[in-house]
Amino acid sequence: MMWLLWWIIVGGVAGYVATRLLDLETGPVATIAIGIGGALVGGFLLRLVLAALGIFAGIIGAVLGAVLLIWLWQMIAGRT
Repeated sequence: MMWLLWWIIVGGVAGYVATRLLDLETGPVATIAIGIGGALVGGFLLRLVLAALGIFAGIIGAVLGAVLLIWLWQMIAGRT
């Protein structure tokens, strides 16, 4: 169960960083949701590829995953 709490914390931080990098104004719930989604997608994939970096791979992957989700969201919503 601790892994779930960890993904929520990392996802919240990743969502905050990703929304600031892309200059996107979202509310706290959307920011955390973006980050958690990014953490699950990017963190998992990057952790597989960069397993040697340990926890840093998860954090980097979470931020990259959140940035990818924001980009996709903007493309789908027509906010390019």
